[in-house]
Amino acid sequence: MFGISPLGWVHTLGSLPAIPVALYMFARHGRIVPRSVPGSIYFVSMLVGAATAFLVAHQPISYVIGGLTLLFLLAGYGIERIVGPTRLARYVETICLSVSAFLLMLPTITEVLRRVPDGHPFVTDLKSPLLLGAQGGLLVILVFGLAAQIIHLARQGRTTVNHN
Repeated sequence: MFGISPLGWVHTLGSLPAIPVALYMFARHGRIVPRSVPGSIYFVSMLVGAATAFLVAHQPISYVIGGLTLLFLLAGYGIERIVGPTRLARYVETICLSVSAFLLMLPTITEVLRRVPDGHPFVTDLKSPLLLGAQGGLLVILVFGLAAQIIHLARQGRTTVNHN
């Protein structure tokens, strides 16, 4: 079904929970919260998806996206352990985990458009205007989302300073 191998299904189904969990955390907290139950689900799901990407990749860029996803995921979850619970850690954590969500959605939207509907996909060419528009839309969401997150974190920091 959809031309996906058994290992491809492990990759797809393993990483799939990260999408609704990330959306939930963005809607509820404005960012991915690593030290939470949804944050733990996101981490495991992203780790499965990013690690198995190397086994199912067909395009050279897929290896780059998989590697960057692992890098941003581990940096986002590990920064507080390295520098402690500082404002800098919160910024780095937020940026890294938002980029990891972008890197999850980029191949997700690409693969969905290239495989659905089964047998007659919306997109057959990687340079399709529909695909490039969808990828560009994700980039716009990332840029504006990061800007909003950074502004929110800065306001939180000022509020904390003003109340102490």
